[in-house]
Amino acid sequence: MPEENAKVDLTNCDQEPIHILGAIQPIGFLLALTADWVIARASENVSDYLGEPPEALFGRPLQDVFTPRAVHDLRNRSAILRGSDSVERLFEVALTEDGRLFDVAIHVSDRQMVIEAEPASGEHGDATGMVRSMIARLDQTSDFPSFFKEGARQVRALTGFDRVMVYRFAPDGSGEVVAEAVRAGIGRFIGLRYPASDIPAQARELYRRNLLRIIADVNATPIAIIPQRDETGKPLDLSLAVLRSVSPIHIEYLKNMGVEASMSISIIVEGRLWGLFACHHYAPKCPSFERRSVSELFAQMFAMRLESRERQEVVEYERRARDISDQLLGAVASDETLLKDPDWLGDILTNAIPADGVGVWLGGNFAFSGTVPPPQDFRKIIRALNGTAAAKVFATDHIGSIVKGAEGFASDAAGMLAIPISRAPRDYVVLFRKELIHSVRWGGDPHKPVEYGPNGPRLTPRQSFEEWKELVEGKSQPFTGSEVRVAETLRATLIEVVLRLADEASAERQQASARQELLIAELNHRVRNILGLIRGLIRQSQPTGEHDSEFVKIVDGRIHALARAHNQITDDHWGPAPLSALIDAEAAAFVGDHERVITDGEAVYLNPQAYTTMALVIHELVTNSNKYGSLSVKSGTVTISWRRNPAGDLTLSWAETNGPEVKAPTRKGFGTTIIDRSVPYDLGGDATISYDPDGVRAEFRIPARHLSEPRTPPSGQPIKFPRSAMGHPQATPNTLLKGHDILLVEDSLIIALDAEDIATRLGAENVTTAATVDGALDNIEASRPSIAVLDINLGDRTSYPIADRLAELNIPFLFATGYGEQANFPMAHRGRPVIQKPYTLENMARALDHLLGASPA
Repeated sequence: MPEENAKVDLTNCDQEPIHILGAIQPIGFLLALTADWVIARASENVSDYLGEPPEALFGRPLQDVFTPRAVHDLRNRSAILRGSDSVERLFEVALTEDGRLFDVAIHVSDRQMVIEAEPASGEHGDATGMVRSMIARLDQTSDFPSFFKEGARQVRALTGFDRVMVYRFAPDGSGEVVAEAVRAGIGRFIGLRYPASDIPAQARELYRRNLLRIIADVNATPIAIIPQRDETGKPLDLSLAVLRSVSPIHIEYLKNMGVEASMSISIIVEGRLWGLFACHHYAPKCPSFERRSVSELFAQMFAMRLESRERQEVVEYERRARDISDQLLGAVASDETLLKDPDWLGDILTNAIPADGVGVWLGGNFAFSGTVPPPQDFRKIIRALNGTAAAKVFATDHIGSIVKGAEGFASDAAGMLAIPISRAPRDYVVLFRKELIHSVRWGGDPHKPVEYGPNGPRLTPRQSFEEWKELVEGKSQPFTGSEVRVAETLRATLIEVVLRLADEASAERQQASARQELLIAELNHRVRNILGLIRGLIRQSQPTGEHDSEFVKIVDGRIHALARAHNQITDDHWGPAPLSALIDAEAAAFVGDHERVITDGEAVYLNPQAYTTMALVIHELVTNSNKYGSLSVKSGTVTISWRRNPAGDLTLSWAETNGPEVKAPTRKGFGTTIIDRSVPYDLGGDATISYDPDGVRAEFRIPARHLSEPRTPPSGQPIKFPRSAMGHPQATPNTLLKGHDILLVEDSLIIALDAEDIATRLGAENVTTAATVDGALDNIEASRPSIAVLDINLGDRTSYPIADRLAELNIPFLFATGYGEQANFPMAHRGRPVIQKPYTLENMARALDHLLGASPA
């Protein structure tokens, strides 16, 4: 409860329970019946009409009070009630034996049958012919103003009220008098607006449900309904009652206007309350029940004609808009540059939707035509749109409602209609309307608060209804619902155009990307083959001297460190690769017990340059530790840890423990130079190494620009075998291929010889090499192998025909390639095992072991 004397607003009227006031107007009486037609409630004045007080009627069947014919007619009418808001009427019914005639209305409220009756007027007329004539006059009007005016004239002629207004509701609940017919000498209300609080929300809802409301005399004393509450404590809901009494606040409101009687007839269009016929009289007045019913029927016909006219206007408008849309689509289809021409686009669009300027936002660029906001403010508008109306047309007559500081450019652009022209909230065509400074004529000050008054906790309505003008600034002419629907049509057209252009651009990008992928794949293939060829040359040319052999191993290891790095970063199109994979690959070759190499660090990806550099650095550290440091003894361990510092750089630490006593090298070899100088020279970072007696310590700082965020690995790829032990000595599984005849298909002699050596070391019984498709097929027919390794690319052909033949013979095989991820397998061989070049003992052993384990014995 508000404090006493607190100022309140008329919007508090929304809380008044005007449908359960517990009383009726004294122009008739009311009975409420139970489901079995026993009288449960009655108005206090029932004795004036039926000759018995209410208490004498309670608990009696209706047939004990009304004539049998009246009860029969009422039951028949009740049987045709349809819907929760249905009301049926009967005219000139003799309810009692004295023969008095009544006009009766009947409806259902909370499972009770409510009967209202008032003395019959005795008027008789051709209601159907009257309504037909009234509608014929309406149909002769040429536009909406004359249509509304004629409607008001017809209702006044029918009912005799001093003033009849056509009152149209705005979306915010306020209303405007758009037409009126008045008695001479009482002034005019046409053009005046009234705030939403004058007809609060619950009253508008009652107008939607109950189409006609009569107030015969504002000074009349309401007649109470007894009992006020039923056995469950509920009052009678009078929402549909014809005789429902009037809210004291509304009575005061009418008295303040000088009105002594009123009638309201609802205009319902497409299920919503479009407006009212608002009738005022300056003396008590109650048109007959029959005339009120005819007025209600006319209002329904008026609403149907209004709906038809509005739809016809919308259809015609939208037809013209579709024509413009087709014109736009056809023009852009022949010249796509028109879409970026704001003058042409503005001319097209403003023919459909009137506007003062057009702004186009495409891919972060903008162009203007006509009167528009400044560029910096246009950017603010686009940002606001992305957060407000991402994927639909957005219209407002007040840009300031979503953009701060919009009053600064309101004179050029106060309202807008934004049309998204991309699937993501990114690109827009925005139509702007200038500020429309205009006066709104209110029927009294709509902002003036009111005080508590004679109704206790209820409100006293405003006393003044003198015309009050409000200057509206910062707003434009609103965009109509039809204009928004047209904008949706244009949006579909523009999106179609933009998507077609985007598809064409995407196709061009895909073609360019495909060409680039092919070039990269070919380059990677050649690099891998070159690395494999160098390795083969080194191994095949290996001298017998001990020192020369050691040199070959060192060079071979460095080449394979580069090869592993190359494979990792080209697996994802020359993209970042994980640091942990690099460490695992280098360490696995030397450490049978994986717990001896301890790693600790978050997931970090290195860009290609840093990855290649660190591959050589880690390789040298692992190699030296394996020869001289902690990894040279079984008890030794290495801890490799990395963290990001506050600047975002990566700091990597290498610490050896439990190894032999360390002594600083007497000379600085190439390996030491790689460790000391690669990171500072190639990456712009730092490197320090110390030879503590307890173990070698090294610290590296890799700048943040060489780092990338971790990514989710791709799924559904062919089985790949890591190259973690490539180029490092391990125990040779020399019985893996025992009893197997292996076919090696490779078009490079040196690489073929190297692969042949590896197969022999793995225990192969016989190794057959072939360099061409035909040669391999001939070898298969001459002596079928038990297992095969196929290089995918054989000069200008592929090994897929060989794979097809091996598959037919159920001979297990795997592919070898230098293309990595770019290898595009035919459907029949997707999912086959793949080994990437260059060949090493370890990755071939792993791949062949997996292949033989997956094959039937």
